[in-house]
Amino acid sequence: MIRFLFTTCFFISLSGFSQSVTQSKPLAGKITGSLPYLEYGLGADRLGGAKMTYLDTGIVVKVIDSTIGNYKIQLSKDHLAYLPKTNFTKDSTVKLQSYYLTNSWMVTGDSSGDYVMVNLDEKLPYRSMQQINPSKIVIDVFGATSNTNWITQRSAAKEITNVYHEQIEDDVFRIIIELKHKQHWGHSIYYKDKRLIIKIKRQPEELSLEKMKIAVDAGHGGDNNGASGIKTGILEKKYTLLIAQQLEKALLEKEAKVFMTRTADVGIGMTERTEMIKNENPDFLISIHLNSSVKDSVNGVSTYYRYIGFRPLTQYIRESMLKIDGLKDFGNIGSFNFALSGPTEYPNCLVEVAFLSNKEDEQLILNPGFHKAVATQIVEGIKEWLKSCKKDED
Repeated sequence: MIRFLFTTCFFISLSGFSQSVTQSKPLAGKITGSLPYLEYGLGADRLGGAKMTYLDTGIVVKVIDSTIGNYKIQLSKDHLAYLPKTNFTKDSTVKLQSYYLTNSWMVTGDSSGDYVMVNLDEKLPYRSMQQINPSKIVIDVFGATSNTNWITQRSAAKEITNVYHEQIEDDVFRIIIELKHKQHWGHSIYYKDKRLIIKIKRQPEELSLEKMKIAVDAGHGGDNNGASGIKTGILEKKYTLLIAQQLEKALLEKEAKVFMTRTADVGIGMTERTEMIKNENPDFLISIHLNSSVKDSVNGVSTYYRYIGFRPLTQYIRESMLKIDGLKDFGNIGSFNFALSGPTEYPNCLVEVAFLSNKEDEQLILNPGFHKAVATQIVEGIKEWLKSCKKDED
């Protein structure tokens, strides 16, 4: 059970130190660790709490309260978030200021992408959002007040069409980046010293499979068995790998480059998977899973995304897979809080191929011919998605 400590003065010791914290004297420190993130609140399910954003490390934050596993962070006057205690380090050198200023911007590009670079007084927390129709990336910088009096835009930026800002609250500074193409191909946010950098991936010049690098993830593995079959007890980890290997083969036949997160029955943590995929810098990710439900009547294929700009890939793959004989439609699910759906750096699609908890779906999953059909239709869905991106260019 989560329990708040609401006294005016309390001691935090669960993160390895004891420190008196009061509402009038918050605890100052920095964000640390692998893939740190903020959550909106304390609600949670099997996927964890609803995440506001992933962050760079070294960002200055102000702790104003505590729960057993999280710190309550004051982002701005009217905005709060929750940070896992493992992602916070107390830092006595941090001197919290009443306000921080933005300064000049640079918008440019190089061979690897476009960049928006904003000078700040301090490394401040932020969140990013994708928007569509038209395509935009919106970044809110918490604690920042505008002192931006010019933005230099260079022709080396190819994907960015316009950039501008709004002071939406006294201490929340909004950056708006308009994109050339409808499809979001990914963005990353990080600091270099106190300069906030938003890197935008461009749409590939050649939208064909043989020019793509695709990460393929076989869900679960090792000690993590995943779901099991309702009649036979077959394990999800085995059949996700078999299907992923068929997908790898089908993509290689199209001369695409493929990175597999696992090729054997090994356990890989979600943080490790995410980091290894990000290091490979794929054009997009396909993660293969098998579903399960407490109701054995529930069946069908479903595809998942977190960010609205990545939805088209998941739609095309689902529509293509519905052409497989005997496979029903479970749906296309958004805002999905799955770890591998969290990165903004590349489009990603989680495919729940079918339900192990349904007799008919389980029989499909047992069939090697079905594995090949799934791989074929995923590839066809990808091809149709790429065609839609080409139409956007015409």
